[in-house]
Amino acid sequence: MTRVLLAVSGSDHWTLKDGTKHPCGYWPEELVVPHEIFRKAGFDIAIATPGAVRPTADEAGFSAAVNGGSEEPGKRFRAYLDSISAELNAPVDLEEADAADYDMVFVPGGHGPMEDLAGSEKFGALIAAFTAAGKPVAAVCHGPAAFLPARDASGGWLFAERKVTGFSNEEEAAMGFADKAPWLLEDRLASSGGTYERAAAFEAHVVSDGNLHTGQNPASSAPLADHLVTLLARVDAQVS
Repeated sequence: MTRVLLAVSGSDHWTLKDGTKHPCGYWPEELVVPHEIFRKAGFDIAIATPGAVRPTADEAGFSAAVNGGSEEPGKRFRAYLDSISAELNAPVDLEEADAADYDMVFVPGGHGPMEDLAGSEKFGALIAAFTAAGKPVAAVCHGPAAFLPARDASGGWLFAERKVTGFSNEEEAAMGFADKAPWLLEDRLASSGGTYERAAAFEAHVVSDGNLHTGQNPASSAPLADHLVTLLARVDAQVS
């Protein structure tokens, strides 16, 4: 059975440029949609957080304002999260995870990863181990921030010169955080050496380059997860 490490931020806030702590966490859609798609594909999913803390959902992600003006998506996301509460209440300790135990790692977004995973050398080393084994590493929206600590043998960014996407500066501005952020994901991915690509704001966009698979925004959650299911099914077919 395909095993997926769902690496989720353990932070419940994001420290802004002025030092204030903005309440956040993971973005509900970006955990719920891939988890549901992976589960329907028959994958074994291990939710993991730094220190095995229960992850915090960003309440903004349930609102009608970010879900096309409808209350229904937020209610559906909340109901699904309630249905997997046992997994969320007892996550694996991400700091003890071993790439050998999993076939892929997936990082949901939200501003949470900008606070903790983006600065975690231990998580960077785990991503490097997945990459060395040729296993997919994937992230959506702000999730690619978690790949920034991954280093190659010379100390450079592991994914330099690779095509990558993530939440764009335009999208961050539309959400009202571009001027408040200590740094912007699009800028950091590009300055680290990545070949950043984006579609129009809030349109689904998935980019793959080698074992690196990224989605630009919440709308990219489903197409990215579907892409990964197809990819892993192909790998399984080749192995068998």
